[in-house]
Order: sequence, then structure tokens, then C-alpha cells
Amino acid sequence: MGMVEGSSTLLCSTIVCNFVSTAVIALWLGLFGDSLKVCGREGCLMTRRQVVALGGSLLRPEEAEQRTAWFGQLRQLAVHIEGNGRHLGIVVGGGLPAREGIELAKSMVSNSARLDEVGIAATRLNATIIQQIFLDIGCDVAPIIPTTTEQAAKLLDAHHLVVMGGTIPGHTTDAVAVGFARDAGAGHCIIATNVSHVFDKDPREHEDAKSFSTMTFDELASITGIGKPLSPGASAVIDPVAVGWAQNSAITLAVLDGRNTSILEQALDGKPFEGTLIQ
Repeated sequence: MGMVEGSSTLLCSTIVCNFVSTAVIALWLGLFGDSLKVCGREGCLMTRRQVVALGGSLLRPEEAEQRTAWFGQLRQLAVHIEGNGRHLGIVVGGGLPAREGIELAKSMVSNSARLDEVGIAATRLNATIIQQIFLDIGCDVAPIIPTTTEQAAKLLDAHHLVVMGGTIPGHTTDAVAVGFARDAGAGHCIIATNVSHVFDKDPREHEDAKSFSTMTFDELASITGIGKPLSPGASAVIDPVAVGWAQNSAITLAVLDGRNTSILEQALDGKPFEGTLIQ
């Protein structure tokens, strides 16, 4: 199967793999319903269980008109996922409310774990907004905001959509999304943020920054680091803790611009998309 130049794909890359995977999926659907855990981990990544990390910045574009349009497009995507019988976990970041809350608390609070709790509260507020937007049109979304990835994975067994925020201090929502994917048996995790790819340096500060369509975890770790938690309120294209968890759990990562929900939909549907594939 060919690829669009400069794009990535979450589907298998050969006709043979597609043929074999189709046969395996057909067999497993008969035996185990929608639990395609092994197929997901071996590379046929358009599975019926998927997890997306939505950066908090996506909820707060500068213009209210853009925000309303984005929410509407996200809701259409949720209807598309549910209509196809798939299950989607969404982990929402804190964005500006988290940064503002942490900055406000810093005048009186120096403990990083306590500052993280402020950020976690902001992520759960944002998650509740997304959840209520889905509930408003009758989507099958979990009625509670889970506080652990284990709880979220169990809810995904019962609902087509589960929305959550952060969990504990030291874990960004990127790491939570990877943990959710691991516990739900999803073979990949999509990081939807406000940049189009992983770059070798910050493209906002360096005009010569190079983007990647595909890369290995070792290549990613050389840019982001691996395993070391970010400070409260800090951000990176992918959290180093999430990088380490994904590598250890053999979870493929995809980084893309979540401001354009059509790119996110392409990735979820296993089609070529503009972004970076890490495996």
C-alpha cells in the first residue's frame, strides 16, 4: 500500500499484512467481539479501541468562532466513531486554565506536587466540557470523568466514548493517554496538539527546524528526553514520561495537528495523515 509523500499512516504497509490481518480480525471478531488487543500490538493499528490525547490549547483558540467550529467538528468525529462501532478514549490537557491556575498558586505554594494538583483540576474541567458536549447530542459517553487509567479502561468496555483528564502529580496528560492505551489494549496512541509534526527543535523559534514523518523511539528520545517528568505547567511536543511508557509497552505514537479534526479523523481511520509516526 502506498503512502502520500510526507505523510504517515496507522495502517499496515503491505498488501500481505492487510490480507492476513483481515482474516485474523474476522476470526477474532467472531470469538472475542471488539477486543482486538493482539492485532493492535502487532501493527494492524486501525483497531476498535483507540486513545487520543487532546492538548488543552486546542480548546482555547483566540477567536470564539473558531472554538465553536472546532467543538462541532469534534462532536461529528465522536458520532463517526460511535457509528462505526469503535471505542475511543480521550484524554484532555489543561492548557491555559492549568497554566493560569499554577501561576496563581505559585505565589503561595512551592511544592511541585501541589502545583500539579492545580493543573490536574484544570484538565478535569476541560474533560467535563468535552464530555458534556458529547452528552448533549446523545452520544454513548461515560457519565463520569475517570481518575485512573484502569477505571477509564473498564468504562471503555461499557461505552463508546470515555473522556478524562489528569491522574496524579508528575504525569502529564500525554503520559495518561499512553497509560490508558496500555490498559485498554489499544496498540497506538494519538497525540493531537497545536503543531503539525515532531521537529528537531522548536519551529516557533527556529526557522530551519526539521520535521519528521516517521521516527524511532530512540530518535524521539534524543529530542524530548525520556522518563524525566516535566515541571508543573511546562509543555513539550511529547512528555518524556509518555515516551518511556510507550516504548516499554510497544505502543505506536502519532503526533499531529489537532486543530484540524480531519487530520485526526484520517489517523483514527487508519488512512495516511500529515504528522509524525513513532514506533
